[in-house]
Amino acid sequence: MTRRTAPRAVLLATGELLAWWAALALLWLVLITSVDTLERIVGASCAALGAILARLVRRAVTWR
Repeated sequence: MTRRTAPRAVLLATGELLAWWAALALLWLVLITSVDTLERIVGASCAALGAILARLVRRAVTWR
């Protein structure tokens, strides 16, 4: 039997990921000195990976 995820849970998870991504991307922008296209792509990708890892760690610690 497959388990369905409630739309509210999906919305909350998406919001959390976007919040983590925004915070990490902003931190990255504060810490770098120059911004070119490749650095923007790398920064956004690393922020996305960090957001996913932060959510997984938070879920593992709070058992939600």
